[in-house]
Amino acid sequence: MNFLRGVMGGPSAGPQPSGADTIQKLCDRVASSTLLDDRRDAVRALKSLSKKYRLEVGIQAMEHLIHVLQTDRSDSEIIGYALDTLYNVISNDLEEEEQDDSEEENSAKQVDDLGSQFTEIFIKQQENVTLLLTLVEEFDFHVRWPGVKLLTSLLKQQGPQVQQIILVSPMGVSRLMDLLADSREVIRNDGVLLLQQLTKSNAAIQKIVAFENAFERLLDIITEEGNSDGGIVVEDCLLLLQNLLKNNNSNQNFFKEGSYIQRMKPWFEVGDDNCGWSAQKVTNLHLMLQLVRVLVSPTNPPGATSSCQKAMFHCGLLQQLCTILMATGVPADILTETINTVSEVIRGCQTNQDYFASVNAPSNPPRPAIVVLLMSMVNERQPFVLRCAVLYCFQCFLYKNQKGQGEIVSTLLPSTIDGNSVSAGQLLCGGLFSTDSLSNWCAAVALAHALQENATLKEQLLRVQLATSIGNPPVSLLQQCTNILSQGSKVQTRVGLLMLLCTWLSNCSIAVTHFLHNPANVPFLTGQIAENLGEEEQLVQGLCALLLGISIYYNDNSLENYRKEKLKQLIEKRIGRENFIEKLGFISKHELYSRAAQKPQPSFSSPDHMMFDHEFTKLVKELEGVISKAIYKSSEEDKKEEEVKKTLEQHDNIVTHYKKVIREQDQELEELKQRINTLTSQNEQLQATVTQQVSQIQQHKDQYNLLKVQLGKDTQHHNSHSDMFQMNGIQTEEVSKLKEELEEWKNKHELLQGQLREKDSVIEILNSSQLEMGTTEQSSQTIKSGGLEHSSELQKELEVLRSQMQLQAAEISKLQMENQKLQVMNATADPVLGDSGATAATSSELEARLEQEIKELKSEVKALSEEKESLKQHLDSSSSTVAILQDEKSKLQREVAESKKEQDDLLVLLADQDQKISALKIKLKDLGVPVEDEDDIESGDQGDEDEDGDEEEQD
Repeated sequence: MNFLRGVMGGPSAGPQPSGADTIQKLCDRVASSTLLDDRRDAVRALKSLSKKYRLEVGIQAMEHLIHVLQTDRSDSEIIGYALDTLYNVISNDLEEEEQDDSEEENSAKQVDDLGSQFTEIFIKQQENVTLLLTLVEEFDFHVRWPGVKLLTSLLKQQGPQVQQIILVSPMGVSRLMDLLADSREVIRNDGVLLLQQLTKSNAAIQKIVAFENAFERLLDIITEEGNSDGGIVVEDCLLLLQNLLKNNNSNQNFFKEGSYIQRMKPWFEVGDDNCGWSAQKVTNLHLMLQLVRVLVSPTNPPGATSSCQKAMFHCGLLQQLCTILMATGVPADILTETINTVSEVIRGCQTNQDYFASVNAPSNPPRPAIVVLLMSMVNERQPFVLRCAVLYCFQCFLYKNQKGQGEIVSTLLPSTIDGNSVSAGQLLCGGLFSTDSLSNWCAAVALAHALQENATLKEQLLRVQLATSIGNPPVSLLQQCTNILSQGSKVQTRVGLLMLLCTWLSNCSIAVTHFLHNPANVPFLTGQIAENLGEEEQLVQGLCALLLGISIYYNDNSLENYRKEKLKQLIEKRIGRENFIEKLGFISKHELYSRAAQKPQPSFSSPDHMMFDHEFTKLVKELEGVISKAIYKSSEEDKKEEEVKKTLEQHDNIVTHYKKVIREQDQELEELKQRINTLTSQNEQLQATVTQQVSQIQQHKDQYNLLKVQLGKDTQHHNSHSDMFQMNGIQTEEVSKLKEELEEWKNKHELLQGQLREKDSVIEILNSSQLEMGTTEQSSQTIKSGGLEHSSELQKELEVLRSQMQLQAAEISKLQMENQKLQVMNATADPVLGDSGATAATSSELEARLEQEIKELKSEVKALSEEKESLKQHLDSSSSTVAILQDEKSKLQREVAESKKEQDDLLVLLADQDQKISALKIKLKDLGVPVEDEDDIESGDQGDEDEDGDEEEQD
């Protein structure tokens, strides 16, 4: 710390070290110190010296400072000092108040170069810029804010190179966009400045920034700051928006599609009291107007411009601009820029042009806004830039607007002149012939735009008559223009009149004939072209040559003295073809011509430079070549060209005729379409009526079908023994099927009776065999097992018979219920059918058919009832048979029980006898009498039988 006190200017006994030595020691301290506190103090000392010793600190400490940024990122304080030091070294924006007056002139150039050189050293390693982007992401104020300022300074010094590094850095632009969302206004505002530098002249970065939701954030900031009443932050945001939108069609389309144009309307809401606007408000509003012009600039693609113009009209932005236009107390520069903005919003858009024509100024009586603006244009006391803006507005109003052109020219025609009010045509004529050359030029150009590409209005304008003085007859507007030309007025006035005449006569043979009809016009033109005048008059000579060339090219040879060939001979004799072409070339070679050809808006540094109009330069470019060729053409070529023109005229007439026919056919088609629409509507009504009637018929049918379905449901077949009913009644084959099933049941009944007879015979056999089985044990066991088996089988067969008899009883009950339902339906069928028949045309037929079907149903029911009686008889017989079988079964069961008891008794007797026999055998053995076992006796008997069998075989 003692070292640092000496460095920072503390008292010391020895000589004071120089600035370079101190900086070197501090750099060594930064590089070699192991303690973070020592390095931090050294970097803070370098920061304090970096403004005064910018060069030394930049040369010696930059590498160490970058190393600090890389290694000491955990300490925000030392990082902040390092970033501030680098900013002081690289930035050229710092005030140089500490420099002596004698050094200022010598170091002015060096200051500009130092920042660029140090920036180049810093960005030589791209990792440094990437590191800086990472530091800008830190939330710590002492790191983020110096990082933003340093990155902004780098972009100012070496913009394209730094832009490219950021562009290739992963998420580089997205990181910087987060600055706009910072809650600390200082960082947010400096972030806006950073993005301004980042987006300069780089379309790729502009697109990325735009798609990172920049428009939404910037418009939110402008709204929060108070729109046009905001401070310099609003100005910075507007400048950034201009960078993003200017000459960037993709961003312009994104801005329009995102409905951001609608959010611009509140910017232009001004109150009644427009006095005392602050300089910042004027600047903000000026930038806002420029931003609107960026979206509708004539240099944009026509489709994009048109869509933005329509959006501005629909959201009310154009209406708001017109309110400012007609407001009082608006500063002159804002009014001028508003006029220019309205001009480009309405240019070439018919809807906007029509709206602008309907705007009235808040005067008493109200006057159209166009008239009020033209009054300012021809007033020489108005500022020059304002008059230029009004002329541009009038040109844009007439651009591709034949309706507006017709309205302007109509105010000049005798039948529509209103003496009680000032019209646009009167103002233009007044300006055309005033003593102010600038008014002459502006009025001539404005009138030329009213005739642009409109041959009909060129012919109508020939009817305009002007009263020059009391007692003299009126002269035509065309003649008055040529009279002023011949009087030798100012160059600006003559240039304006010549441009008007060239526009008027081009592509209008009738106007050329009227012009040539005045015998003084051609000699005046040839005289002007043939003279050798100064440089100022060369422009007039060129325009006179162009006017004479138009008179030749569009000449229809209706005047004998001024036919094409005679005019060419006149040029050859008095001027010379080469000289004529040379004078014609003066126009396109003039410097002011080149300036005017660049953009539609008339922008001149001074009134003296106001010579050419943008649309007129297009006309010169179109006619210069064809006039040169026409001058060199021979009479034969002219004849051929005339023939070609006649052929083309005939072709045009044919085309016009067909167009007329097509229009008539279109009208007929429209009438036929209307008739078709009428017939279609009538057809739809008839169809609706038919549909309603069909629905009624369908309802009747549904009622009839519902009745059939109800009848069918009552007799529907639920199992294999029930009848099937159709929609048209009971079918006869179902009855036959029922009879077949009854026959099957009879067969089954006979089969059961046969089985019962067989069982009776078996029982008799058992009874007879039971009498003979009392002697031996083997026969009794056989009888016992056989009786049990037969009795079990009889029980099973009896159960089967019972179940079958129950099924027959259930089916007979079902048949009885169906019979009852049929009788009920028979009783209710007649009134239902009577009601349905009253609503349909075919009710009588349906009723007859239904009655016939009911009769058939009755006969079928009768047959079923008879069959039911027979089934009852069969059931009674089968039930009696079952009773007999049950009696026989009970008898058999008693007999089986008795035989079983007798068998048990026999078994007991046999067992007693066996015990007695075995006891007797034991006693005999004890007495010594030989006794043979039953097994030995049985084996001996069997052996005797075998021997007898062998002997019989031998015999």
